[in-house]
Amino acid sequence: MKQLLIRADDIGYSYAVNVGIARAVHEGLVRSVGVMPNMPETARGVDWVRDADIAIGQHTNLCLGDPCADPAAIPSMVDEHGKLISSRTYREAFKRGEDFVNYDEAVIEIEAQLARFLAVVGRDPDYFEGHAVVSANLNRALAGVAAAHGYRYQPASFDPAATVTCGNTPVRMVLRSMTPDYDPAAAIRETVEEMGENETVVFVCHPGYLDQFILNTSSLTTDRTKEVDALISPELRAWLEAQPDLKLVDYRDL
Repeated sequence: MKQLLIRADDIGYSYAVNVGIARAVHEGLVRSVGVMPNMPETARGVDWVRDADIAIGQHTNLCLGDPCADPAAIPSMVDEHGKLISSRTYREAFKRGEDFVNYDEAVIEIEAQLARFLAVVGRDPDYFEGHAVVSANLNRALAGVAAAHGYRYQPASFDPAATVTCGNTPVRMVLRSMTPDYDPAAAIRETVEEMGENETVVFVCHPGYLDQFILNTSSLTTDRTKEVDALISPELRAWLEAQPDLKLVDYRDL
């Protein structure tokens, strides 16, 4: 039996993103959602999906907005204004072969975001991973904090041929947004058709609508709106449910 896990990242990113994710949960196919603990709209977004039967994970945000920890305690991770260093800075450092993040400081911020997650969500995360960062020290810190608390860690890997282990399950991650002429419904169908026997795939989405904040801070814009439409499509749901060897799962099943 093939297993498809459709994940929606970025609850809390902005008001409009929350609206799109809520629709994808309540009207659509999403059963696993990632919470950005440090953002101003996080509590509102969580409230909008709190009563749904879904897995809720910590989508640890280490590259946008204010940290949850005291900026003075994590100097390698903040800029001169005390804001978290941008994902662009991480990518540029990675290209140079540099990792500017201090491991111990990363643990401090990840733990602070976990405390915020627990306060807002009111229970432990069903899975644990990170948002849009390229840093070996950050990934090691995420894995370490997850292990210390006994949480299900989702390593990031978007190599279409690579398999990682989440919980007790080998999974392959697929992210197709921002590809030329992206058609989310077609991408999900193609992913299912290409899956191997008994394979589990995590299809990563970022459904959402657009407001000025998301337009100012993210390079992922209109593809978010396309994903909302695809994920609430009755035609896509019917096609997935008609596949005889496919099961739709969430992180609690891994």
